[in-house]
Amino acid sequence: MVSAKSRLSNESSPIPAPGMTLKILIVDDDVDIRELLAELLESRGFDVITAANGLEAIDLLKSMAAPPSIILLDLMMPVMDGYAFLEERKKVAVLASIPVAIITAGHGVDRNQLGSAGAVVKKPIDPLRLVNVIDSLHASAQSP
Repeated sequence: MVSAKSRLSNESSPIPAPGMTLKILIVDDDVDIRELLAELLESRGFDVITAANGLEAIDLLKSMAAPPSIILLDLMMPVMDGYAFLEERKKVAVLASIPVAIITAGHGVDRNQLGSAGAVVKKPIDPLRLVNVIDSLHASAQSP
């Protein structure tokens, strides 16, 4: 069995520019992946919050004073999977405007159901690619 640490390499990756503190919501049912991603991103200056499934993420998002800048979303989760989360997200304008990157080990990603999700990052996650995707989504969201 492959451990979560070996699925997420911790090679060097860029640190966000000074003053650039993005809040990232990680939605993944695998506690090891969730914690490792949080550690990785926090060590690079991001503010991270987590949820174990889509329903927990929707409830969390609705209760937040300020939404996160970006959502990292696993697709295969119990309770509410990533596809159902994306459908629920569309129903609330503030949530629908948050950029989403899909993080998945699945090979059968239905891109038709992803809608406005900005990118797909395959597990095992390459930290440099992940930070680049976050930077790209953030830049796109800031563009008029």
